[in-house]
Amino acid sequence: IDPRTYNLSVDQLKAKLVIAEQNGRLPKVVIPVHLTGQSCEMAEIRALGDRYGFKIIEDASHAIGGRYRGEPIGNCRYSDITVLSFHPVKIVTTAEGGMALTNNPELAARLQLFRSHGITRDASQMTHASDGAWYYQQIELGYNYRLTDLQAALGLSQMRRIDEFVTRRHAVARNYDAALAGLPLTTPWQHPDSYSGLHLYVIRLALKSIRRTHREVFDALRAADIGVNVHYIPVHTQPYYAALGFRVGDFPEAERYYAEAISLPMYPGLTEKQQMQVHRAVAVATGD
Repeated sequence: IDPRTYNLSVDQLKAKLVIAEQNGRLPKVVIPVHLTGQSCEMAEIRALGDRYGFKIIEDASHAIGGRYRGEPIGNCRYSDITVLSFHPVKIVTTAEGGMALTNNPELAARLQLFRSHGITRDASQMTHASDGAWYYQQIELGYNYRLTDLQAALGLSQMRRIDEFVTRRHAVARNYDAALAGLPLTTPWQHPDSYSGLHLYVIRLALKSIRRTHREVFDALRAADIGVNVHYIPVHTQPYYAALGFRVGDFPEAERYYAEAISLPMYPGLTEKQQMQVHRAVAVATGD
């Protein structure tokens, strides 16, 4: 990962693609994740996709409402598909569920089929003539991925407030930046080409300057009733991926990030008083 944005490192991707091409094992798909809400370097990744022939699925679950090079993150200018999450803790929620976006009409038609058991009522997609107005055909193996009408209504009402939500998140982040300055930690870096959705506010502990371990700082904050978390455990350390041959040490920058990262409370309703409580708890926990 990039040590400043925590997103996919374009330099590392370039190096891996050279090796993959030499070995005849180029990827079919690359999935850049806009971690914490800040966009990956999508223009460069798109250029690599064009050169090496892979498709791009953009994971903007943390970044809805953000911008990259002045345009909405997830508009599929640099990707074939963008996926969004509407989990309860995300910037916009439908209680659960998500969305896939694309500018490709053929992909859109396939996604619509997968959403509804692979069933169509569109005569142009059918393999033989319709028996009547009631008729449908299953032409793909799909599933029920449909949101309920109630969930969709909730999501639409929240989408109308997306700019308000993200603007407020930036105000919270600015307060944190000012309050935490001078403590033995690093606050989030903002890429000049990106306007983050700020789903998460992640600090990185300067552990060489702190008398406590990462876990001890985390536990002290939880004991102070601060709703901190760690986002996320590197996937290559999970048992499923270990069984596929991945090992600790394969992705050292991600492992360093995991060893130092703590997510502070971040949501539009967070008050300045609550943020000061967070600041005081962080100052005590880090020994300042």
